[in-house]
Amino acid sequence: MKEMSREKQGSFAGAVGIGTNILLFVIKLLAGLLSGSVAIMADAVNNLTDSGSSIIMLVGFRLSEKPADREHPFGHARIEYLCGVIVSFIVLFLGLELGRTSFLKILSPEKTEFGPIALSVLVISILIKLWLCLFYTRVGKRIDSGSLLATASDSRNDVISTGVVLLGAIITRLTSLNLDGFLGLIVAAFIVISGVKLIMETADPLLGPAPKRELVRGICEKIRGYEGIIGIHDLTVHSYGQGRTFASVHCEVPAEEDILISHDLIDNIERDFLEQEGIHLVIHLDPVITCDEKANELQKKVLEGVKALYPQGALHDFRVVWGVTHSNVLFDVAVPFSVKDSDQQVKERVTRAVEALDPAYRAVLAVDRVGVVNELED
Repeated sequence: MKEMSREKQGSFAGAVGIGTNILLFVIKLLAGLLSGSVAIMADAVNNLTDSGSSIIMLVGFRLSEKPADREHPFGHARIEYLCGVIVSFIVLFLGLELGRTSFLKILSPEKTEFGPIALSVLVISILIKLWLCLFYTRVGKRIDSGSLLATASDSRNDVISTGVVLLGAIITRLTSLNLDGFLGLIVAAFIVISGVKLIMETADPLLGPAPKRELVRGICEKIRGYEGIIGIHDLTVHSYGQGRTFASVHCEVPAEEDILISHDLIDNIERDFLEQEGIHLVIHLDPVITCDEKANELQKKVLEGVKALYPQGALHDFRVVWGVTHSNVLFDVAVPFSVKDSDQQVKERVTRAVEALDPAYRAVLAVDRVGVVNELED
């Protein structure tokens, strides 16, 4: 199976889930009708809905592999994220519905009969669902699929809910106490909490989370490894699904270097990232004057002033326009999102720090908010 493509592995997992859950639905429904247990019948309906979740997952994998087109230039891979959200909402709905049914069972208890056949069905169901949970988890981690991992969590919930039903059946058989409704409420509460967590986890990729620190560090270190790159900043990374990562970054090169040579370097870096890392990288070339010793010394002092205000701060695009009565000091200051000062407050504090070096300096700066400043420092 490891030799299969990602789409085929996901589709195969979905097909296995459809067949398994339909089989469990039929078995549990018969057991529920024979025993009169609302918990077993609710579990049967849950398995039928799980088949629907598997169908959604199967369709999602098929659609996510569609190539990019005019309407979707970055591909369709995010459909898989959307399918994960849908499955998560289904889990939440099932938990709420089970809670409603269990509450009605408490208000109007009915006699339940758990014979050997019903008990055997529950045990077999637990074993099958446990295997399905492990199967989904293994494939989901292998192909890094959020929708498969969400479905694995759903299967885990089924193991717990069926286990509680089995516990209630054993207690009822031994003591004649009807705990069916109460145990159903406990299971419902667990499923609702799990559903809310799944919604938050599966929706996160659609909202555009910050890239992983390891990915940012890897990109920065790789770019810095090219001779001719003297600094990088304004790195932005977007994920449009598994295997579809797009990034842009500003790379500083010596202004004294031939522009054609620098442009050729940028082209090579972009090509290497696409071929070696699978990242569609777009680089903006920033020429930086390196032979102005006076400006270089001033940059060090300004950076010291910024560090005194914001220890995690950084500078980029630094240049000086020297004048007779005053000199314009132009740069961008990067601070992390954790800094509580507003952009205007950052600008005012840094401006005062620059003017404190010499009243003739006029700070012209912009503020960048970044997630990982230290990785972008020179």
